[in-house]
Amino acid sequence: MRLADGSSWAPLAARVFRALWIAQLVSNTGTWMQTVGAQWLLVGHSASLMTLVQTAASLPVVLLALPSGVLADRYDRRKVLLAAQFSLLAVSTALTVLAFRGTLAPGLLLALTFLLGCGTALTGPAWQAIQPELVEREQLGQAAALGAVNMNLARAVGPALGGVVVAAAGAGWVFAFNALSYLGIATVLLLWRRPVAPRPAVRGEGFLAAVQAGRRYVRHAPGVRRVLLRTALFVPGAAALWSLLPLVASRSLGLGPGGYGVLLGVVGVGAVAGAFALPAARRGLGVNGTLAAGSAVFAVTLVVLATAPPPWLAAAALLPAGLAWIGVLSTLNAAVQQRLPGWVRGRGLAVHLMVFQGGQALTAPVWGALADGPGLTVSLLIGAGLLVGGALSVRRLPLRAADGDDPSPSDHWPVPPLVFEPGPADGPVLVSVTYRIAPQDWSAFTDRMRHVARSRRRIGALTWGLFQDGDDPCRFVENYLVASWSEHLAQHHGRLTADDRRFEEQARELLAEGVAPEVTHAFDATSGPVVTAGGHDADGPPRTGPPAGRRR
Repeated sequence: MRLADGSSWAPLAARVFRALWIAQLVSNTGTWMQTVGAQWLLVGHSASLMTLVQTAASLPVVLLALPSGVLADRYDRRKVLLAAQFSLLAVSTALTVLAFRGTLAPGLLLALTFLLGCGTALTGPAWQAIQPELVEREQLGQAAALGAVNMNLARAVGPALGGVVVAAAGAGWVFAFNALSYLGIATVLLLWRRPVAPRPAVRGEGFLAAVQAGRRYVRHAPGVRRVLLRTALFVPGAAALWSLLPLVASRSLGLGPGGYGVLLGVVGVGAVAGAFALPAARRGLGVNGTLAAGSAVFAVTLVVLATAPPPWLAAAALLPAGLAWIGVLSTLNAAVQQRLPGWVRGRGLAVHLMVFQGGQALTAPVWGALADGPGLTVSLLIGAGLLVGGALSVRRLPLRAADGDDPSPSDHWPVPPLVFEPGPADGPVLVSVTYRIAPQDWSAFTDRMRHVARSRRRIGALTWGLFQDGDDPCRFVENYLVASWSEHLAQHHGRLTADDRRFEEQARELLAEGVAPEVTHAFDATSGPVVTAGGHDADGPPRTGPPAGRRR
């Protein structure tokens, strides 16, 4: 397949990406068919109960995304994806059997939907984290857009097909199709011979420590945090559409499951059309303009639906909503992908999924309660108001362009010159870097070191400080504490990026002429024997371990 590099479809030229994309399209179609079946089984109940389908599907991502991100960073992502597909197949099979037997009570339906959400939570970080392995970094934005196209192509076909099947034969058949759809992705993954790549990991690092490392990175990455903020400002208002559209279809428009499926299909058609228009929209509006316009269009759609329009007008309003949905989501997804280095990509994407799915999971029951209380019209108008507020906030809280960011690995720190060999779990380790700075550069140096501070914290520093010597004011000492020796070695080999190197070089440009920084590594001297200058313990024979490394 020959596609121009600038084409929206260029990533499909990659054979494995193309095969996975097609298999995922079939699986997503099954998922949307099942969504229609599950929601329609509950549409005769209260709005609060019906909207819990959205919560049951999304809440597991909030709870499990970060642990799933750790799995994606620590283990073979192909094997993680395979495990998720077979788990989803097992749960979907159980759902199908119960539906055909007529024993699928509302509580059991929600419980099994929750388990399917757990499988989705396991899939999400690993699937997104392998994208840079399948396409070039310059194509990540197009790959993210194609992922949204995939979902919305399925949305264009799945709901309409699911509505017809539910109306004609019952919900059991849509559950059965969804169960079979997972086999396609599993087959492609089994046939994929993923190149063996070294996975930098901290030896002896516990699962919770890995989770904390991911949280620490996101906390000290301003660019990633801004993407998360923009996501949080969009999703709650937009979730009103997905949570309340079944009620709009049944109560306001008087439609059955087939009509509801058609409405969802119209959203999918709009999203697919948006994939073609998205590159031009980004060139014309820019990233922030696309985010603001997408929120505004979604708000207008909710206002139209709140007026209980005729079905044709509701469908016409949903068409641009699909375009806005893909514009916002692909923009945010590409933004977070471009800002994450490989060693923490799974965990960073997991946090993004937590915010995205959490916004839907936590607000879905709120929209249901509002629909049961003040009414459907009021709920839709409140959602529109939230979206308008999000659109207006883009001016004050924009996304910064990622063109200058470079999260590619940089192995620029030399091996620490120690006279003994610490064990992987020895620590904590105090790293000190001494700089000599001329008086006229003191202010500029401390300002540039703020970027270095964020860099150190992102890659594992528990504490950080910059100190000026009272006896020799030209002498500055940077101190930061790392939990263990293996954690510090991971900083040397695997965690550093080109951005980290750039920040260090900018600070060191201000060093006094002819003077290089001095780096020392010190270990806790309170939990073990002390090494003498000759390399012996003060009361024993020579040792090869650290002078006072804490054994954990």
